[in-house]
Amino acid sequence: MPRLFGTDGVRGLANRYLTARLALDLGDAAVRVLGNSAVREGLPEGRRRALIGRDTRVSGDFLASALCAGMSAGGFDVIDAGIIPTPGVAFLTSVLNVEMGAVISASHNPMPDNGIKFFAHGGFKLPDSKEDDIEAVLGQDWDRPTGAGVGRVSHETVTATNLYIDHLVSTIAPLNPDKTQPKPLRGLKIVADCANGATSVVAPEALRRAGAEVLVINASPDGYNINKNAGSTHPEQLQAMVKATDAVMGVAFDGDADRCLAVDEDGNMVNGDQIMGILARAKKEAGKLADNTLVVTVMSNLGLKLALKDMGIKTVQTAVGDRYVLEEMLRGGYTLGGEQSGHVINREFATTGDGTLTALTLCNEVVKSGKSLKQLAADFPQLPQQLVNVPNVDKMAATTNAAVQAAVDKESKLLGDTGRVLLRPSGTEPLVRVMAEAATQQQADEVCDRLAKVVADELAL
Repeated sequence: MPRLFGTDGVRGLANRYLTARLALDLGDAAVRVLGNSAVREGLPEGRRRALIGRDTRVSGDFLASALCAGMSAGGFDVIDAGIIPTPGVAFLTSVLNVEMGAVISASHNPMPDNGIKFFAHGGFKLPDSKEDDIEAVLGQDWDRPTGAGVGRVSHETVTATNLYIDHLVSTIAPLNPDKTQPKPLRGLKIVADCANGATSVVAPEALRRAGAEVLVINASPDGYNINKNAGSTHPEQLQAMVKATDAVMGVAFDGDADRCLAVDEDGNMVNGDQIMGILARAKKEAGKLADNTLVVTVMSNLGLKLALKDMGIKTVQTAVGDRYVLEEMLRGGYTLGGEQSGHVINREFATTGDGTLTALTLCNEVVKSGKSLKQLAADFPQLPQQLVNVPNVDKMAATTNAAVQAAVDKESKLLGDTGRVLLRPSGTEPLVRVMAEAATQQQADEVCDRLAKVVADELAL
């Protein structure tokens, strides 16, 4: 059987694959594994506690009820934080000192999908081994508590949201000694596209409290419109709004607000690579970029790496997925990392990618630098890139087939230091992603097309 947990929790079509029964069983299994006495070091004695949150999908209602039921039946008191960004759950899991956290969200996926992912004590995503442990006991009978051993469920949406917003604002605007709130973003006119998702309240409030003038779009979730022609996967509305309102910049979030992309004053997209470059340089200048190193994935543009190298900033590369970025950051003690898609992990303030935090720190850098976002992003030019998905192939043979590897070597030598090629098997489908970067778009297209043909011919099912 395929593994239940994917690259970011359990995800699928709600009420077909991700059912109330599965959510109930996941809650039951998670408290067994994560509530094990062997992992209670540093936790207070007494009742065991968990925290859950969700995005705005209509299916989140029944899934949250089922997940809470599984956890509370397992003896955990559950704090239901309601609709709140994924990084908000990670933060609250840490500061409220609960044993575990869970998020019901399918991130940037369409509304019919949903997902469940867990955070361990401290607010960190689970390693594969812990997910495997949960899957191993899923649906098993065990000696469940009774009587006073059964857990309660409390609903604390307002308190949880306010705690999280306070934290976000404090990252760029710590309270003055007299407890007044600084306004570092005063005078900054921005547009925020909330994707009708989990940060529809959080991001506008945090940005305004930091002093920005915020024009908000797609912040009226109805359960059905999350990510629909909105947010980081559909930025066209944001681009038009920035230009129409003479805003300084715009920011776009996905459904659970763990990622952020930006738009400059001319409506041009500023991707995650450029955002990471801007923030990495700022951290280096402030002496806060550990080992002068940024952690990126194999999908980050070569242009970012070349620009950072000229600035004296090293890059460490991981597989695709913000969990792998974080694992490398923790292993090496690094303070900043992320993905081209807009997941940015700032370990000074967070344990996972946080779109609203990224927006705040990016806006703050625009103000502090005295430059426009367009000027800052121009220091991190992107090499032309082409990506082709080759379907219906033996994806696992992409790294072993001799003819494919020979073609990769040939194209790599042709590009030299001016570009690169990458073959990446899909994590969920029988396809191989072929990517090429080169000095010109024409060259990138040609290299990608040649490689895609070899992959299709050699690996056809």
